[in-house]
Amino acid sequence: MFEGASFPKSLDEQTFEDWLENGRKSRIPYAYLLVIWDDIEGAYQPVYAEDRTDIDQYDRYTNTPGRQLLVAAYDLYSESRIV
Repeated sequence: MFEGASFPKSLDEQTFEDWLENGRKSRIPYAYLLVIWDDIEGAYQPVYAEDRTDIDQYDRYTNTPGRQLLVAAYDLYSESRIV
C-alpha cells in the first residue's frame, strides 16, 4: 500500500489488516484508523481515533504534531478510506 513517488516506502498489506483488526478488538470504542508517517522512525504507524474530529489534529500538509504526517484515515468497520 501507498506505493509510488508520493510515499517514502510501501506499507505491507498484512500489517494494515492487522491494524484494522487490532482497532476493532480494542476495549476502547475506536471508529477510525489513521495511518501516520513518522519522519524520525522512517515508518508508518497506526493511530486510532474514537471520533472523526480527532483526525483534525493531524494536518495532511504540515507535520503536526511534530514529526508525524497523516497519510490516510479509514473507517474501522467499513474499511472505507475517509481521508
